[in-house]
Amino acid sequence: MTDIHKSKIHLPKVIFGTSALGNLYTALDYSDKLAIVDECIKHSPKPVVFDSAGKYGAGLALEALGKSLKDLGVHPDDVIISNKLGWMRTDLVGAEPTFEPGVWKDLKYDAVQNISYDGILACFEQGNDLLGEYSPQMVSVHDPDEYLLATDNEEERTKRYQDILDAYRALSDLKKSGKVKAVGVGAKDWHVIERISKDVELDWVMIANSMTLHSHPEDLIAFMKNLKDQGITIINSAVFNAGFLIGSDYYNYRLADKEADAELFNWREMFFTICEKYAVKPAEACVGFGLSAPGVEAIALNTSSAKRVRGNIEMANVNVPAAFWNEMNERGLTRVIF
Repeated sequence: MTDIHKSKIHLPKVIFGTSALGNLYTALDYSDKLAIVDECIKHSPKPVVFDSAGKYGAGLALEALGKSLKDLGVHPDDVIISNKLGWMRTDLVGAEPTFEPGVWKDLKYDAVQNISYDGILACFEQGNDLLGEYSPQMVSVHDPDEYLLATDNEEERTKRYQDILDAYRALSDLKKSGKVKAVGVGAKDWHVIERISKDVELDWVMIANSMTLHSHPEDLIAFMKNLKDQGITIINSAVFNAGFLIGSDYYNYRLADKEADAELFNWREMFFTICEKYAVKPAEACVGFGLSAPGVEAIALNTSSAKRVRGNIEMANVNVPAAFWNEMNERGLTRVIF
């Protein structure tokens, strides 16, 4: 196991994703991005925590975040930045980026994956350049699960896992030198987080799409209890299953089909009915459940609208009545109350 001397970090209940600052799905004007960051700073307890990545808009999110914080006069001590490393900004050759065509809008750069010891250090330095006067205190390797899934060849997958471990050696060195405070991992496939946690001493983990009101496997709950016992901070992300639980037609980033996914739509219809009965907003129920899971210290929420920021923060303190949870359990929509 790579020893990086575990550090306990303390987070507010809500931390802020920054993919919208990188023009995810929609190109925002800088004034809109500035307004989003401003609302986060105004309404969140200090230090305010932003989760970003070189992949978000090929570095645009980092750039916009750093510029916004500077223009707002935010002291570096009043903000914590998490930078997920593994993608490097490069020149844009064609009409649109090659790394996720159609997802990011109006970008001036492309991005390439660079997961290795030297690659992660290069990503870290580039990220700092884009952030300007600010630097990340929390770092991780971005989507190691996707990096492993990108090949069906077992030999290549073994090599890729070694690339990930080499990247964590680099993060360990950054921490030992005092350049960062905490090393973690985030992934949609929590089994990959579990695998990495056996080889790397982590300070924090971000679990995405996996621990939600709709999906909460017993073996994941057991793993989270184990992380809690080890003093590892857990951030719960994508608690709406990428929007489906609050009305979107996308479930975990795929378009749900009303025939093939009839069970999913039926679950949501019953969920909405119970929400209406107890005057609970679906988003409030999702956030409340996501925060109550074992070891969870914070949830990560994204928005492309400054008007939603304050409401997102307030949702973390909504008291959902016990009768609501009891009926969710009785009707088989959930399998556990924490």
